[in-house]
Amino acid sequence: MPRPHRLSGLLRLFDPFVVLLLGTVALAALLPARGPAAEAVGTCAQVGVGLLFFLYGTRLAPREAVAGLRHWRLHLTVLACTFALFPLLGLAAGPLVPHVLTEELWHGLLFLCVVPSTVQSSIAFTSVARGNVPAAICAGTYSSLLGLVLTPLLAGALIGTTTGFSAHGLSALGTQLLGPFLAGQLLRRRVGRLVSRISRGSRRRGATALVDRGAILLVVYAAFSRGVTDGVWRELTPGRLAALGASEAVLLAVMLALTAWGSRALGFAREDRIAVVFAGSKKSLAAGLPMAAVLFGPDAALAVLPLMLFHQLQLVVCAVLARRLARTAPPGPGTPRAGAAQAPGSTRRASPV
Repeated sequence: MPRPHRLSGLLRLFDPFVVLLLGTVALAALLPARGPAAEAVGTCAQVGVGLLFFLYGTRLAPREAVAGLRHWRLHLTVLACTFALFPLLGLAAGPLVPHVLTEELWHGLLFLCVVPSTVQSSIAFTSVARGNVPAAICAGTYSSLLGLVLTPLLAGALIGTTTGFSAHGLSALGTQLLGPFLAGQLLRRRVGRLVSRISRGSRRRGATALVDRGAILLVVYAAFSRGVTDGVWRELTPGRLAALGASEAVLLAVMLALTAWGSRALGFAREDRIAVVFAGSKKSLAAGLPMAAVLFGPDAALAVLPLMLFHQLQLVVCAVLARRLARTAPPGPGTPRAGAAQAPGSTRRASPV
């Protein structure tokens, strides 16, 4: 029987939010929204997504993002990993259809590969591994911003219209994602400080967390409810699900190896290499799920499943990797402290995108 402290360490590898996601999936399987209820849930999800991206816009400080351009080589490396290497690996998985993956699951894997990098967990793991935390913050922020444009364009080019993706999805992207985000940027001077103060306050943090996570849970419930009512889950056998998990494990392992080797070949310092590895190998659940709901509409059910699985997988693997890197970090004043992630201004950009 494992010791209590070891058991608690294992539990910390799993994101509690994943438990909520699994509970939402179970609720959709048992009590899917149908008819008028499905329309109401869909409308609430759209409103929640718009509010979510409005808050993203109020939290991003343009001055701080511009200041991070000093490490332009590092940021270009992360962007190349996120929007070039990942999609190429996704395309390379095409021969797995139909014997290993169904075409729908492969399309979901392709969508996973064009989603932007995450910000919050990249910062956390870079901090634990004693890497360049400010660089990880900026790299994740730039990836999230460019993802608002590159993700739908790449999804349209690689997936096309076979899964419900269409020009309507692009127009909906502008009204539901880009529009609220730009509105948040324009109103940032008026409401930005209030949003940041609420986000940092321990007593009032639940308000922003409710919007962030509530919108995502609504998207998941709406997508999986539609999948249940349309019967798309009947084709997802345990074997197919295991094959998807194995494919994503290989994908993550390859990206971790490529980011580690590539950052070393480009001559980055150890702290910068850590930032490249964690920011360049991760995908954002919080940004990807709302985008999938907008771009794929009723056909988003199987598009979000690979992203949800990859999210938990990357958390477990990167948590182990970060702790190992922390143990091998050389002592010295040049290594950023773990507390650097809490520097003024960093919290505003450490959104769950």
